[in-house]
Amino acid sequence: MADYRNDPNVTVVERRSGFGRTLAIIVVLALIVVGILFATGFWKADVQGGALPDVDVSAKGGALPDVDMQSKEVVVGTKSTSVDVPKIETEKTEIDVPVVGVKDNEK
Repeated sequence: MADYRNDPNVTVVERRSGFGRTLAIIVVLALIVVGILFATGFWKADVQGGALPDVDVSAKGGALPDVDMQSKEVVVGTKSTSVDVPKIETEKTEIDVPVVGVKDNEK
């Protein structure tokens, strides 16, 4: 029998454990089994009664804090100034424009 441990042409592949995949498969199988047990009536969950506890909650309104703030005053207004505004004039001139239409062939 040949010894391959020191042969440089041989690639050794180590398989790592797939614990996460194994755990997921076990969980899925357990959920399937539980579903089958409930569906066939082998397990039942008869829940009767029960209520939420009575809780008395009361609260009174709060108040905004007192703030003494000093700020600048904002002044809004208008003033007169000169601005160059372009003037556009129009005039009417007759020109020929193309017209598109449909002519009916009368026979």
